[in-house]
Amino acid sequence: MEVYGPLKSDINKLKHRPLTPIRTLRGITCLLVYISTAFMFLVYFTPVSVVMLRLVSIRCSRKVTSFIFGMWLAMWPSLFEKINRTKVVFSGDMVPAGERVLLIANHRTEVDWMYLWNLALRKGRLGYIKYILKSSLMKLPLFGWGFHILEFIPVERKWETDEPVMRNMLSTFTNPRDPLWLAVFPEGTDFTEEKCKKSKKFAAEAGLPVLENVLLPKTRGFCACLDALQGSLDAVYDVTIAYKHQCPSFLDNAFGVDPSEVHIHIRRFPVEKIPASDSEAADWLMDAFQLKDQLLSDFKAQGHFPNQGKEEELSTLKCLVNFTVVISLTVYFTYLTFFSSIWLKIYVGLSCAYLSFATYFKIQPWPVLGFLRAMFYTKKTRSE
Repeated sequence: MEVYGPLKSDINKLKHRPLTPIRTLRGITCLLVYISTAFMFLVYFTPVSVVMLRLVSIRCSRKVTSFIFGMWLAMWPSLFEKINRTKVVFSGDMVPAGERVLLIANHRTEVDWMYLWNLALRKGRLGYIKYILKSSLMKLPLFGWGFHILEFIPVERKWETDEPVMRNMLSTFTNPRDPLWLAVFPEGTDFTEEKCKKSKKFAAEAGLPVLENVLLPKTRGFCACLDALQGSLDAVYDVTIAYKHQCPSFLDNAFGVDPSEVHIHIRRFPVEKIPASDSEAADWLMDAFQLKDQLLSDFKAQGHFPNQGKEEELSTLKCLVNFTVVISLTVYFTYLTFFSSIWLKIYVGLSCAYLSFATYFKIQPWPVLGFLRAMFYTKKTRSE
């Protein structure tokens, strides 16, 4: 049984489902729905939830933003499981609800991060999941706006440049009362055979473990996250993702041709079990990826991870209700945009301008009260 395939769709390989005219039409429809709903949610809700509320309270803004945009994100797990009929199989440790966690995962393909939404939705943390992602993705039309609003952390893959950016953004996530799932892909890039050869060559030369199914993890980002969030995390989740038959691309998901099954294995570690020093934490991460490599080898042979079947299926009724609400709001906003007063057209235009400007310059509003307090404290300190 061939478990893994190429990152991109390969016309020489059979997909799990054939790309029929019906699936093509359905896929185009899905893309149009997701783009239109994303646009309307961003331009209508951002000025209120991300600008006005954030000027009063970051915590309140994040709650409202996570609720609103969590509704939109929830349509993706619904697409995967209810429309595409992709079977998502969870295994390993049970994940308690309500925890603040650092989540580390292997990176098989360009859509791994989207399947983490299936787990986050089940735990009520969909709107609170943050990703560390390459900065070029922030330049994607429309979706880059969403990544910025949801406070994803962009990196250039150059530690000297990335460290201050990461630590600055992570410093805003330290309040233990704020829900948080921070997802990190320590390999730094998605897996390909060519990258694997380079990784194995480097590992052999450096005296590090030679891994067959994952790339050597980069430890500095992981250690920086642990250090910056020290005292505010409950656990670290080590997540291993595997696909049956072939790795999907984004378009495979949209058109519903792959994958047939996604297997997600979770190992949960209370944060106090993770070594405190950077060197020991780096060793812990390397050991975790060695075990991850073995899990993937076993998956190739057996077709499943151990101890599977730990999560309930998504509720079809809840998915349908969520979809109805998102579509209804989008239709209403579309009507307002094209058939209402000129003031709403100005509102939409200003919102688009703000989203473009804020995303490009990485601007997040700061509470006015907090700013005034800081100014008052600074003046008082100088006078003394």
